[in-house]
Amino acid sequence: MFTNIIVSQSEGSASVMSRAGVSGAAEQKAVRELAASVARERFAPHAAEWDAERTSFPHEERRFLGSLGFLGISLPEEYGGSGRPLADSLVVIEELAKHCRPAAFQVFESNTGPAQVVSLLGSDDQKRALLPKVVSGESTIAVAISEPDAGSAATDMTTRAVYADGAYTLRGRKRWISNGGEADHYLVYCRLSDEPGAKGLGALLVEADRAGVSFGAPERLMGFRGIPSADVIFDDVVVPERNLLIGAGGFRSLFTAFSIERLGNTTMSLAIGQAALDRTLDYVQHRTQFGKPLIEFQSIQLTVADMMLQVEAARLLLQRAAENAGHGLPNPLEVSLAKCTANEMAKRVTDLAMQLHGGNGYTEEYGIERLHRDAHGWALAGGTPTMQRIRIVSELLGRNFDQRR
Repeated sequence: MFTNIIVSQSEGSASVMSRAGVSGAAEQKAVRELAASVARERFAPHAAEWDAERTSFPHEERRFLGSLGFLGISLPEEYGGSGRPLADSLVVIEELAKHCRPAAFQVFESNTGPAQVVSLLGSDDQKRALLPKVVSGESTIAVAISEPDAGSAATDMTTRAVYADGAYTLRGRKRWISNGGEADHYLVYCRLSDEPGAKGLGALLVEADRAGVSFGAPERLMGFRGIPSADVIFDDVVVPERNLLIGAGGFRSLFTAFSIERLGNTTMSLAIGQAALDRTLDYVQHRTQFGKPLIEFQSIQLTVADMMLQVEAARLLLQRAAENAGHGLPNPLEVSLAKCTANEMAKRVTDLAMQLHGGNGYTEEYGIERLHRDAHGWALAGGTPTMQRIRIVSELLGRNFDQRR
């Protein structure tokens, strides 16, 4: 369990120790310091290699994250987690993601992704069966929503589960599934009745080793390397009734819970922007042109200032949404404002960082091009900035412009 941690440095490695009576703010600071240390010392040296070779995140490293308590920070204590506020898990995601997005993704999936949806909406039996193993790093859950013809228009999905004799028969194909082919379980959004649109949708938990589950070839993506992505195919998969997470008509509840995932996505984008800013600050102070450091040129100063303005605006919107959520669900308007801002910030700031690095920014050596590639991926995942704008106006006016609801 991950409670009241402090950071201890011993021979260059970070360890977790318990201490009673630490304030929430001090505890969160300790969490951040530990995550930053682990990111720099354990994951940063391998991040470029995992990206270049498209290596799946090693199982032993996920179990290491579990041993630190990172995989269960915001999951309930009764299922092995720490029951901490959502904001605490986000600081870990941010610090890991500055150096290694595949490592951060493990914390993202458990604290803000499908494991959190199971925690919020699942039965006691489902939670007991799945969450302790997620917290320890023994197993993973991936979310399966998008389809070949249903991306942003999620309510157009055709993957269907038919109930008969105490079980569902699931048939369909899911696309762009992060951890597809690697996860042990899939949270599958699917059509459970003949009701049109969202009214007929619900979700099932499906084990990866069930007969009829197969996978497409791994996608070769521009970014997100080290985070596998593949189609997941369900060919008349028999799923027991006990695996029903939420029945037909529960799509809105599912997407409300999915708002937490969007804050994890926002945090990934924030980390990318902050990392680009940090590397740029170091670069412009040491790189010389015309006999002086780049930072001495006023145009460089103005660009760096703009980068920081954008990063901090995204940070404040994220902090507001996370702090207001506490241990519960975030406000949808605050989530969409934060995600849209952070997604677009990460793309702009990494582009500016590449410009200020000049030709060096276009090489793999400095890591800026990797940040820029990943920034575009997070803007596509979890609802694009365009969809977030529609959601913003829907919430602002109290109308249903968002057709997924």
